[in-house]
Amino acid sequence: MRAPTLRSVTVLGSTGSVGTQALDVIAANPDRFRVAGLAAGGGRADLLARQAAESGAEVVAVADPAAVPALREALAAHGASPEVLAGADGVAEVAGRPCDTVLNAITGALGLTSTLVALDAGRMLALANKESLIVGGPLVKRLARPGQLVPVDSEHSALQQCLWASGPRGHDPGAVKRLVVTASGGPFRGRTRAEMTGVTPEMALAHPTWSMGPVITINSATLVNKGLEVIEAHLLFDLGFDRIEVVVHPQSIIHSMVEYIDGSTIAQASPPDMRLPIALALGHPERVPAATPPVDWTRAHTWTFEPLDDAAFPAVALARHVGSAGGTAPAVYNAANEVCVEAFVKGGLPFLGIVDTVAKVVEEHQVTPAGSVEEVLAADAWARARAAELTAGQSR
Repeated sequence: MRAPTLRSVTVLGSTGSVGTQALDVIAANPDRFRVAGLAAGGGRADLLARQAAESGAEVVAVADPAAVPALREALAAHGASPEVLAGADGVAEVAGRPCDTVLNAITGALGLTSTLVALDAGRMLALANKESLIVGGPLVKRLARPGQLVPVDSEHSALQQCLWASGPRGHDPGAVKRLVVTASGGPFRGRTRAEMTGVTPEMALAHPTWSMGPVITINSATLVNKGLEVIEAHLLFDLGFDRIEVVVHPQSIIHSMVEYIDGSTIAQASPPDMRLPIALALGHPERVPAATPPVDWTRAHTWTFEPLDDAAFPAVALARHVGSAGGTAPAVYNAANEVCVEAFVKGGLPFLGIVDTVAKVVEEHQVTPAGSVEEVLAADAWARARAAELTAGQSR
């Protein structure tokens, strides 16, 4: 067995849930990976400094320039002295610095610039920041070379693995009938719309199977996250929305499936642990041994599947609409949702108002082609401003 090739990795969003788990995977496999650079928002300066010291990162960036003094102090305390960059430009510069793979785990649409910079620099991009693909789909697709973009989301990692079984020479689109994206259903699975009237942020953040950051956890409660994943699957695998289905699977063991034209369905199964898709993205196309414990096949299991209730959770149907519209529509969907989630957390919007408000913003938007970063960011800014107007004065 040949020795694995040592890969240098830059981790963007290193202090978040995916970023910290990625660094765990890297630390557990020093013969396979080393850290080249780190970037984060700046709100957790001590953690970022500790990560830099433990990983030996050569460069560190914070999106918030005001966090630089605290970061430098923390770096000194940890005995680390990497190059320090600041601001959105600093984060983007780290994304373009020499390395083998850039893991983009920045939260939200802010990750778009870094995605484009990494692709343009020729880096392998492990994409955990689905929003940058949603927001700037045409821009990302135009830059990405075949095999350069590797998904980190568990669902898309699963779909990619299932597609490897499509033919003896690899992915054969003609053999695929449809993609089946699984959803846990979140904490409110089985509830009617009326039964979700009094939902609080604490209730929405209590995800039954996954441990994730607050924004993605609330997106999982509304199923906006699943809507984003449907758009992402369309962009990653070039299949029409009529060939991408969502099914509720509460146990979160089957992460997605591919149905083939001969009636066969290939599913990817593993316990709900993000380290597996992270490790696969970092090691792509090779698997990293013992990335996570496997399913224990010596125990009895019961796995269930249910249809999605579009009446109670309209976010997925809305995502199909904006995805089909294309252009700037997905950017508006994403931006309005980010504003509405923040308003909900702060008590300025009821839970059901999140998707209702996003739908209103989408309805008002005049879709234009997403031909440049400027056009995408203009649509993003308009959607944020309009969503802020619509949420002002509302409360739970």
